[in-house]
Amino acid sequence: MSSPQRPPAEHVERALCVLAHPDDVDFGSAGTVATWTAAGTEVTYLIVTDGDAGGFDDTPREEMPRLRQAEQRAAAAAVGVTDVRFLGYPDGRLELTLDLRRDISRVIRQVRPQRVLTSSPERMYDRIGASHPDHMTVGESTLRAVYPDARNPFAFPELLADEGLDAWAVAEVWLGASPRTDHAVDVTDVVERKFAALESHVTQVAHQPEGQLREFVTGWMRQTAARHRLPEGRLAEAFQVVHTA
Repeated sequence: MSSPQRPPAEHVERALCVLAHPDDVDFGSAGTVATWTAAGTEVTYLIVTDGDAGGFDDTPREEMPRLRQAEQRAAAAAVGVTDVRFLGYPDGRLELTLDLRRDISRVIRQVRPQRVLTSSPERMYDRIGASHPDHMTVGESTLRAVYPDARNPFAFPELLADEGLDAWAVAEVWLGASPRTDHAVDVTDVVERKFAALESHVTQVAHQPEGQLREFVTGWMRQTAARHRLPEGRLAEAFQVVHTA
């Protein structure tokens, strides 16, 4: 796998992770986030849905959003993230709308990140679970919010007129679960923090036999590291890096 023509910035001051469901960021990116926060990057999570369609037991649906928000905050804390925001859209019913683009643009203008991490809008046919329709919708909505909405002062003018939010240009976007990854992050040294984050999502993972989650995710990261030619025994998360200028 060749390296990207332009490597991502070595360090950014602020990063925003925009994902569909509580736990999405942790399965695909928590190790990467842990490396960023360890290097001093301020990371904000924006979770688009309330996660009410998740879970594997008879927990009442009306209780699930509260539980999953608490789980996501605990997971975020495990990798050094304290700013966790929720848009509260219904789980499993996301559509590409101007309202969603505006809501993501608002947070981009509030946080003013140099880097945004989100899910790929492209379907992975060899790993269909990564391409949940909500993931793809959030990825496309976030890319549209990055360009052109958040940087265009004339897009959603109410964000400036009513909320005082100036336009902001994001320099790079990292797409997770992409069929064309070109950048791998070695997360071997922070993998316990990633697992602490994943295991915080009790409603989503507690049904699995002991050790199965770690075994599965470790194997997945080991394959990713090998595919990107990291040294034997290393673990990695991988992304497609998109430069916006």
